[in-house]
Amino acid sequence: MKKIVVFCGSSLGFSPIYKEAAVTLGNYFVENKIGLVYGGGKIGMMGMLADTILAQNGEVIGVIPKLLEKEEVVHAGVEEMIVCKKMSERKVIMSKLVDGYITLPGGFGTLDELFEALTLGQLQIEQKPIGLLNVNGFFDAVLLQLDKMVEEGYLKPAGRNLLLVANSVKELMQKMDAYKAPKIAPIINKVVR
Repeated sequence: MKKIVVFCGSSLGFSPIYKEAAVTLGNYFVENKIGLVYGGGKIGMMGMLADTILAQNGEVIGVIPKLLEKEEVVHAGVEEMIVCKKMSERKVIMSKLVDGYITLPGGFGTLDELFEALTLGQLQIEQKPIGLLNVNGFFDAVLLQLDKMVEEGYLKPAGRNLLLVANSVKELMQKMDAYKAPKIAPIINKVVR
């Protein structure tokens, strides 16, 4: 993989373990010559990840909607900053630039981006690996919800298996490198009249 988008928060959270995860992932990207595509911010997990990579002359591309392009948010150190009109446009641009997705801890926006990537995979619009770094059990409740969706018939097991989950960067990257997109039966088999 040459470029990966990382979805993550504009906050560092309360535990230093999240910051450490962003630094570890950033170092992995630099060591393995993987370019980062991210939300363009200088704060929180986003800023920590970008700063780690930029400090080692790694590749960083930011994609930020005009409404967030404020001096206190946008990362001035990122040379390639793509400014778009809408949040929805941001996701499309990111998708076209990358070979895979990784999600670190974050809030509503992070989950929105993760589920958009999963939906694209489920619909077979894309066949890219989608990784979740479950630092400190941060996403345990989300994973339980996905299992409940399978149990209740709202999500097929093949759809659930689109999400690659690991507790360490090394394990997650091994899973992403080995990923082969599954064949998923269409959600709608025929049109009801």
